[in-house]
Amino acid sequence: MRVDPTHYIWWLISRSAGIVALVLISFSVLLGLTMATKILSRPGLTRKLVRLHEHVALVALAAIVVHGATLLGDRWLNAGVRGLLVPFTMGYRPLYTGLGIVAAYLAALLGLSFYLRRRIGTKLWRKLHRATVVVWALAIVHTIGAGTDANTVWLRLTMLAMGAPIVFLFLVRLLHRARPAVAPGRAVTAVSTAAGAATAAGAATDSGAATDSGAATDSGAATAAGPATDSVPPAVELPAPASRPPLAAPHAGARRHVAPPVPAAGVAHALRQHIDRDDHARRVRPHAAIAEEPS
Repeated sequence: MRVDPTHYIWWLISRSAGIVALVLISFSVLLGLTMATKILSRPGLTRKLVRLHEHVALVALAAIVVHGATLLGDRWLNAGVRGLLVPFTMGYRPLYTGLGIVAAYLAALLGLSFYLRRRIGTKLWRKLHRATVVVWALAIVHTIGAGTDANTVWLRLTMLAMGAPIVFLFLVRLLHRARPAVAPGRAVTAVSTAAGAATAAGAATDSGAATDSGAATDSGAATAAGPATDSVPPAVELPAPASRPPLAAPHAGARRHVAPPVPAAGVAHALRQHIDRDDHARRVRPHAAIAEEPS
């Protein structure tokens, strides 16, 4: 007995359009997750992926419309307009067919919102667009529960091949969003701490350089004062410093006072002034006339 395919041609068209819609929805979601996770981040590639994602989504919406509209011609199913537009009212497996209708509405809403993102705002559109994974999940459940070919091996392998990378990229995206970001206050504190350490290191370096410069100056001053001291005539004697009386031993509760050290540069400068003053006095003082020896 030969079966005439024209008796169920609408069912064949709806069945084929449903499988095409499932493949296109899966591919569109895969492209969206690829761009969101930035796994394929190459110059100029993102723009091409956006265009491809847009076209695939539009073709998927067209396949969904064909998948539902052709069921009106199926005499065996007898879905009716109400059964196709109102979820969970169809007589054939109402739960799974109702989930498919909800997935179709969400796909149309999220897909067409791409052209309204400037009016609704990019931030809100991105939040809405994240629900495309829900559309894919509802489509998978609808195919398994209401699809005629759900028990075939080739369809199960097709869903597995499309679903594995989608689940993987979705988990990567969730883990990336759940990663704690560095708080602004902590970041500023860390930068301030690093800047303070660098400043302290620079100050220490400058202090060491200044100390070395001061030591070199003091050494040079002492060296310069050495020859001047040697040129002093033996008749000039420097006044001896007054001797200090011995200090009494401080009692136990007294606080000792330590005189600040006199810098070497100050000692050399005072010594140089004393030598210059004596030299000036020796030049200005008139010399006594030398008596001539009798011839």
